[in-house]
Amino acid sequence: MIERLVVASGNAGKLAELQQLLSGLVTELRPQSFYDVPTAAETGTTFIENAIIKARNAALHTRLPALADDSGLEIPALDGAPGVRSARWAGDEADDRANNARLVDALLNLGPDGRVAHYRCVIALMRHADDPAPLIAEGRWRGQLIETAQGDGGFGYDPHFYLPASGCTAAELPAAEKNRQSHRGQALQALRRRLEAEWTAN
Repeated sequence: MIERLVVASGNAGKLAELQQLLSGLVTELRPQSFYDVPTAAETGTTFIENAIIKARNAALHTRLPALADDSGLEIPALDGAPGVRSARWAGDEADDRANNARLVDALLNLGPDGRVAHYRCVIALMRHADDPAPLIAEGRWRGQLIETAQGDGGFGYDPHFYLPASGCTAAELPAAEKNRQSHRGQALQALRRRLEAEWTAN
């Protein structure tokens, strides 16, 4: 068991997913806001860089192991956009509504083949701020984008992210099923296996 782990995020939906997916492995999981950790500037150009920046910042300020993820929506027809700027696609102060409005505008110029997309998640877990070998895990979730929002669960672009195999959007999936399928769920399951093998064995 890991006694305390800081999550470098203030997103309530993300924290709830993490608590479910790391249940039984981490005793206490707290958002960085609990420790008044200042938000790190996401200056990386890749998901891996941003995840490490955020995890290192949280570990530095709390002197505790810290976990961060960087995730986003990638649309191949738009050269991978919005990518690392998914949370800020409509501007630095954008919320989910503004980002989804920009997504719908983009879809108007894409044919059916251009609406294939995937969510990507990269997670970094650092033992301390100077950890030279953070644990890295990744997950990828493929779907199709739709113009009309469906469902009120999840967050981000979930209401527009349609899953043909499930016949619904990510926002309509029950939480447990979303955790099993999602990019973050896949990355956390991979991270959990590494934690069980490496950290808990020490």
